[in-house]
Amino acid sequence: MASNADNLASNLSLANFSKATELKKRIWFTVGVLIAFRFLSFVPLPGIDPVALASFVERTQGGILGMFNMFSGGALENYSLISLGLMPYITASIVIQLAAALHPSLAALKKEGASGRQKLNQYTRYGTVFLTVVQGFFIARNAEVQGFAVDPSTMFYVGCIISLVGGTMFLLWMGEQITSRGIGNGVSLIIMAGIVAQFPGFTANMFTGYSEGTIGTAVVIGFIVMVIALILIICFFERAQRRLLIQYPKRATQRGMMQADRSHLPLKLNTAGVIPPIFASSLLLLPLTISQFAGESVDSDSTTGGVIDFLNFYLQHGQPIYMLLYAAGIIFFCFFYTAVVFNPEETSENLKKNGGFIPGIRPGKRTADYLDYVLTRVTVVGAIYLTLVCVIPEYMIAQTGIPLFLGGTSLLIVVNVTVDTISQVQSHLLAHQYGDLIKKAKLKGRNR
Repeated sequence: MASNADNLASNLSLANFSKATELKKRIWFTVGVLIAFRFLSFVPLPGIDPVALASFVERTQGGILGMFNMFSGGALENYSLISLGLMPYITASIVIQLAAALHPSLAALKKEGASGRQKLNQYTRYGTVFLTVVQGFFIARNAEVQGFAVDPSTMFYVGCIISLVGGTMFLLWMGEQITSRGIGNGVSLIIMAGIVAQFPGFTANMFTGYSEGTIGTAVVIGFIVMVIALILIICFFERAQRRLLIQYPKRATQRGMMQADRSHLPLKLNTAGVIPPIFASSLLLLPLTISQFAGESVDSDSTTGGVIDFLNFYLQHGQPIYMLLYAAGIIFFCFFYTAVVFNPEETSENLKKNGGFIPGIRPGKRTADYLDYVLTRVTVVGAIYLTLVCVIPEYMIAQTGIPLFLGGTSLLIVVNVTVDTISQVQSHLLAHQYGDLIKKAKLKGRNR
């Protein structure tokens, strides 16, 4: 029999949405901040020649610059104030999380609760500023080498770095405002908005190629079917869990009956999320990033230039070696990050302290070994799923030559953020419906 909460959730409709005034305010606030984010992506850095920049963008396509440009919604392509987007914050956050799992002092901060998390967030912001300064220097250096800096002096470097730091931190503040006053996770929504902003241009280019005859009908239909299939697969696997039954000792109730409590320990199929594709692609695209930043300052006849050219040729998108290394990197980081974020021994100890146990498994080391065994098998399936989702679009790009913007990491981010935002909207609607029921109950009580 369905519970009252299930009945309420099944009765959610647009009529309930129209009555949820606070939810509508949150949604409009989120939309307004995202519009401001899109406007900021067109505000250029000081001292940039737009004509020379357009020529540089036409010459260089792909690489980690292309990935940054996709995540920033085209801001890097315009050399805007938010060219780096939130990538420095994401990198700093991942580093702090890994350090908190490996370093004893940071691990102690993580266990302190709200105060400890606040200190870790502060360290993450310091790391964001540091990474933005370093990457901002290379952005300015690239502008000087490629020749679209009007006056590549010391003040140009200082102006670029300060502008990029200010843009990234302002973007981070906007994300925090969305989280507290809007709907959904602000940082994730901003990243998703940057990815989705590339959709109109990709669609227009694809249909332009179709009308001109350079892209066949079968290719267009194949891409549409592939994207729909990948979205369905991601929705299924991202919500898939391996639920372990946890049983607690029998306890006496008010009626004198003995009752055993039961719960479940959910193990996500994809515990690592989108981190493995990001790390794997960043490592593989490092040589191409160096050559793009170095520009013409590296002589192709020299030993260094020859090595970089060799790596760039064999690590291009669609090359067999690239796809094999990409798949191996995803699998490695799936197991590595899962081992960092989930500790079977700690989970087993917490269950033992609370009196919980897995039926048929002795508490303590046996439980830790069993959790490690189950988690390893679940991670194998999750790693295969992530590898297929990320490698199939790469193969399609190599076969057709069409840059698929919704591939791999970007598609994972878009689907995950969309599902999470919809879940939060449903939670707000459910809370609003509960509030209406409570008000009606109070009115009936007063009338009686």
